[in-house]
This record gives sequence, C-alpha cells and structure tokens, in this order.
Amino acid sequence: MKRTETAELLGLSFDAVTIETAVARCLEFCRGPPSSHTVITANASHLCMMRHDPELALACRAANLTVADGMSVVWALRASGEPVPERVAGVDLMARLLAAAAEHRLRVYFLGARHEVVTALVERIRTQYPGVEIAGFRDGYFGPDDHLALIEEVRAARADILFVGMPTPFKETWCERHRQRLDVPVIVGVGGSFDVLAGFIRRAPRWLQSLGLEWFWRLLMEPRKLWKRYLTNNSEFIWLAGREIVARRRGRPPAMLIH
Repeated sequence: MKRTETAELLGLSFDAVTIETAVARCLEFCRGPPSSHTVITANASHLCMMRHDPELALACRAANLTVADGMSVVWALRASGEPVPERVAGVDLMARLLAAAAEHRLRVYFLGARHEVVTALVERIRTQYPGVEIAGFRDGYFGPDDHLALIEEVRAARADILFVGMPTPFKETWCERHRQRLDVPVIVGVGGSFDVLAGFIRRAPRWLQSLGLEWFWRLLMEPRKLWKRYLTNNSEFIWLAGREIVARRRGRPPAMLIH
C-alpha cells in the first residue's frame, strides 16, 4: 500500500490527505490482508491531551491513518511549513465512508452514544444508505466488566468498519488496546458524530466551519459540557502551536512537547 506524505505537529504525524484519499485508504484496508487498522481524527484537544496522557499519545501514534480534524490544526501545520491539503472532519469522513460502504456493500458496526441516539442513527442510515449492511450496534454505556463480551460481540459481527462514537481519550485508548481482538479492518473514532448524523445536534453552518469556528458553535449548543474543555485546551493549543511555529521558522527543531 502506497504511503501518503505526512506532516508533524506537537509530536503527532498527520497524513497529508484529502477526504477522498482518506476514504480510498480505508477501502484499501478493507480489501487488504486480514488486519485491524485504526483511524484517528485528531484535533487541537487531542494534541493537548496527549501531553498529559501517555496511553493516548501511544494510541494516536500507532494509528494507521491520522487526519487533521480542526481548522486550527490545519492552520498550525501550514504556518509551521508542514501543510495538509484540507481539514478532514470526523463527521464528514464518517458520512463519506457510509456512502462508500453502501456502494461496496460493506458491513458496518456502530458503538457509542446514548441508546436513543445510536438507534435513530441506524434507522437513518437504513434509509439514506440502503446498501450499507448493518453488522450491529450498541450504545456507549458499558463498564469494564462488559468489555470482553462486547469485544466478542463486535468480532462475531464480522464488520468491515467499526465506528466508535465515544469521547477522547477513551475511544482511542480502548480501540488501540483491543484492536487485534476486535478483528475489524477499519476502526474509526468519530466522537460526537453519531449525535450529528442522527439529527440530535445541529452542525455549524459551512461559513462558520470555514472560519475555524465550529468549536464555538458546539460551545453554544452544549455550554455546560464544553466550556471548560474549550477554554483550557484552546488556550494551551495556541501557546504550544505558536512555540512550534516560531521554532521552525527560526530553523530550530521543535521541542518534544509530549511528556
């Protein structure tokens, strides 16, 4: 499989791909030799959290495909001299993969969100993407004692793609820890995309997305849940990315910022 060019920011290597190329890579994973591949849609929050969470950092670095989900990440990469062609948002990648799954009759499993959300999502997909074969679905409310049975359930479903709609860092570390046992060709962490595609949360208008303000829209939608995270992570990311951009423009190698 041909490797794509990469770009690095704050210790994480991103694949410099368009969304079309990302989908094509995932289809190659499905057609290739039996093996589990993880796809990370990394944003500014990931890069900040990785500094304080070694297991998350290892999981992100171990991914087979890492895309820049967030205009702040795209802008920081370009400003540091390591450009990527475009933002590849998790919700957009999920929608494109569902369209590809419908075309190629792939089996898909959905894990995450509340029961009413994932149930509504599956019903919508059956209508919008009739070619998709639903291998199974399960909400994201389970404890450590349920992990083994859940893994066996997903494995037995023989899915081609597993979408995990759960928060960071749990989804990345859980998928990496169990990916070989899950035995799914493509495992994609998509965060809150289930809520958006199921119609429970309205997505930001395109003009806000292009300005890099989708985070602000989400903050308006869920202020109590997100205000502290955005305030802390956005401030930290601006400081860390700014340091790296300045260092590279001065010809110095960036400091290793992940502990």
